[in-house]
This record gives sequence, structure tokens and C-alpha cells, in this order.
Amino acid sequence: MKTLSAILVALTTAGAAFAQNITTYSSDANFEDTAFALESAIIGRGLVVDYVSHVGAMLARTGADVGSDVELFENADVFLFCSATTSRNVMEADIMNIAFCPYGIFVADTGDEVMVGFRDFPKGPMQEVQTLLDEIAREAVGK
Repeated sequence: MKTLSAILVALTTAGAAFAQNITTYSSDANFEDTAFALESAIIGRGLVVDYVSHVGAMLARTGADVGSDVELFENADVFLFCSATTSRNVMEADIMNIAFCPYGIFVADTGDEVMVGFRDFPKGPMQEVQTLLDEIAREAVGK
């Protein structure tokens, strides 16, 4: 019975991970200009970029080490930041919303398209974050 319960929990958890949605917007600009526009949109709201994760460079650098020659991105960065006001609002509604902080928006160049995007958040208080990220992403691509 314990084994069956463990399997059901594992399947439920795996299903939740794959059910995640991503919002993306295409940019007419190149990667560098789009990344600059994204950073400017974040900073323009009085927010601080805590960290920029250079995911594209890491994947390019480590591909051979993991036995792959597939180029996923020409370039890809994830900008991580938080909003004291928004974070306080969503965590006062549910303290476990700490799991979503910091917030990340990516800019990626696939070779065919430059896009800006972010993970969608659950219904309820986290929609305040969803709105913030959507506004920033749209501004970064000029929409």
C-alpha cells in the first residue's frame, strides 16, 4: 500500500510539473536590444535586477560535457528580480507564495525568433505577479 501511495504521489507531482504554462512574446529586435529593453523595463519600475542567469552560455559551454551537440539557443538570459510591494501583498495573502520569489523573465534567441517570456502563476493572489511580469514583458517587446 505504501508503494502504491508513493507511485500516486510521484505521478501527481510529475503531472503538475508538466502542466506548467509559459507566456511568451516575440520581439522584432535582436537579442542584445531586447535584453536591454527587458532590463530597462524592470529598472524603470523601480525594481532591482538581483541576478542575470546566462542560461544560453551555460548550455553552449557544457553541451559537449553532457554528450550533446544540439544548439538550443543562440543566446538566452533569465533576469531575476523581486518587488517588495508585490511580494509583500502575495505573501500576506499566503506565506507559502515565498516559493515563487524571486520572479524571472527570460529573453531567448532561438535563431529563428527572439522572445521574452515567463512562467505563468496560479490563480489567486499570484495573479498580481502575473500582471506585473506581463506588463514588463510586453514593454520589453514594444507591445
